[in-house]
Amino acid sequence: MKRTRTVILLILIVVIFGGALYYLWSKNQEDPIKYTSESPSEQTIVVKTVATGSIVPKEEILIKPNISGVIEKVFIEAGEYVTQGDLIAQIRVIPNVSNLTSAKNNIASNRTAYQTAKINLQTQQSNYDRQKALFEKGVISANDFEGVKNTYLQTKQSVEQARINVNSASQNYDIIKTGTTSGLGNVAQTQVRATVSGMVLDVPVKAGNQVIEANNFNEGTSIASLADVKQMIFEGKVDESEVGKIKEGLPLEITVGAIEDQKFDAILDYIAPKGVAENGAIQFEIKGSLKKIDSTFIRAGLSANASIILEKAENVLAIKEALVQYDKETKKPFVEIETGDQQFERREVELGISDGIFVEVKSGITKDDKIKVWNQIQGIPNFNQ
Repeated sequence: MKRTRTVILLILIVVIFGGALYYLWSKNQEDPIKYTSESPSEQTIVVKTVATGSIVPKEEILIKPNISGVIEKVFIEAGEYVTQGDLIAQIRVIPNVSNLTSAKNNIASNRTAYQTAKINLQTQQSNYDRQKALFEKGVISANDFEGVKNTYLQTKQSVEQARINVNSASQNYDIIKTGTTSGLGNVAQTQVRATVSGMVLDVPVKAGNQVIEANNFNEGTSIASLADVKQMIFEGKVDESEVGKIKEGLPLEITVGAIEDQKFDAILDYIAPKGVAENGAIQFEIKGSLKKIDSTFIRAGLSANASIILEKAENVLAIKEALVQYDKETKKPFVEIETGDQQFERREVELGISDGIFVEVKSGITKDDKIKVWNQIQGIPNFNQ
């Protein structure tokens, strides 16, 4: 019984050993890996970083009133073009009762002063005529007559000043009551006019809305915003990891989401010196002026992406970056050039810029060389053959 077990165990060991030998023999009979090759090609390689943002006018002008009141009528709509001086809105003044009463009392007091001055002038006129007659007869001296004459002239000036004060008080009363007065002409405060020429981007008020004048303590109510839509800029933000790679003057390629299959050239004009924390990352604002957009209307506020071109090499000899190998010791790049059927030789290369897919080859290979695809995955066909 014991001998039978031993025999069975030996037979089992022989079978397992034979199976292992057969497996190794069959693996050795499989065909070796057949490497494919690719040729270099001419490529335009662009190294760039992308910033997200929007298209906005270079200068957007807010039109504000110089008097408070209620919008009586609006003469424009968003999308219209206006020229400098065009009427935008009419304001109806709601007078302040306290100011109106004060202005009215001021008129009364100035009129009283004017009447008093006129009466005084009549007295001085009579005295002046009488003293003049006496002076001409030689009754009084020239010195006495000069004193009377000066008093008369001063009284006359006082009357004129009192008249001016009455007119000024009346004009002030009219302005408080109606917002304008005679003599102001085209600068009537109740009429809001365009200060520049351009397109109306927005009219945030309607007839009946109250508006506040712009002053030292309040920026005032915006009645309309105007801009030259032919002068647009890109405003966006870049991450702190990218801001060190860019500089002012670099070219931009702007793509607008709402305008398909069209790119706009721009120049990077501004990089913010200070970053702002957003969602846990530091973002830096950038601005770029768009060029040659006369034939295309770009609406203000459209979202856009800007490709900031860091480096660019046009029509250079390039290969896929996946074909490049690196020496384990020297870390120098090299490729394997096909010299025969499944025969390759190592050749060192000098590389230039890379966009992550293609890399520029400055020296080491020619356009006619075939480069080994060394890291291809078995079982997946190579469609470049």
